Amino acid sequence: MTSVDDARTARAYLSRVAEPGAPALTAFVAQHGPVTAAEAIRNRDCPLEVLQETTTRPQPDNVDLDAAAEAGIRLITPEDDEWPAAALHHVTAAFPAENDLTPPIALWARGSGDLNHLTAAAITITGSRAATAYGEHVAGELAQDLGHHGHTVISGGAYGVDAAAHRGALSAGTPTVAVLACGVDVGYPAGNVTLLGRVAHRGGLVISEYPPGTPPARHRFLTRNRLLAALAAGVVVVEAGPRSGVRTTALLAGGLGKAVMAVPGPVTSTMSTGCHDLIRHGGATLVTGSGDVLDMLRQARTREHRP
Repeated sequence: MTSVDDARTARAYLSRVAEPGAPALTAFVAQHGPVTAAEAIRNRDCPLEVLQETTTRPQPDNVDLDAAAEAGIRLITPEDDEWPAAALHHVTAAFPAENDLTPPIALWARGSGDLNHLTAAAITITGSRAATAYGEHVAGELAQDLGHHGHTVISGGAYGVDAAAHRGALSAGTPTVAVLACGVDVGYPAGNVTLLGRVAHRGGLVISEYPPGTPPARHRFLTRNRLLAALAAGVVVVEAGPRSGVRTTALLAGGLGKAVMAVPGPVTSTMSTGCHDLIRHGGATLVTGSGDVLDMLRQARTREHRP
């Protein structure tokens, strides 16, 4: 019988051998279990599709979870009670044919928070990295108010709106979750290292499906966005330019049946163009404060429980 420790070691290895999302690898692990799948990949005794996905990265000789633990990093896996199984299962159920929308193999984490507990009543607040003072003010106030109402704020740990959302949650004395597009030990962005440390040490979590040492890359931000959408009950976009990747998060959340909201801004501001487009085309509901957000969440819960 496979032990939890064996499964954790196998998933640590599997998280290093392929670039997320990897649909063939994900299906192979689901079919055979992490330990058998890891052994087959080590021996290159697996289907061609899995081989193709696992040759994009160098094969690790071993994965030292003890060294990660010494650095304050742990691995959260589907075998753990704190794994948010329902939220991440919905990714596959909603997008069964989308190659890059598979659930993560595992999640590397800094912080003592329980991921399943933190995401049980969570809201993602995200937006432009080049936010205006208006955008940062609105994001911070929203996060603070939602924190006072018992909601965990999830964001991406970036400059601008993301950082303001994390700071707002912390100012309310509530934990927050940062989902990164690089290893949790990489220190990116450099200007937010102290902030991310506060997130991890004040009951929250800094998480990533990318193993320690993985640098940020543009495609990793786009892949990461599906987790921002999946782990929360709703997504609020505060400022987004016309080509912002943040809009992808909103569209994915809509596909998952989540409440999608956007904050309007000045019609003269290019930083609000993405929000206005989402509202205009029905991709998001206009919200101006925490009261609107809470009302949207109540409506979404009512729809879920309606026979």
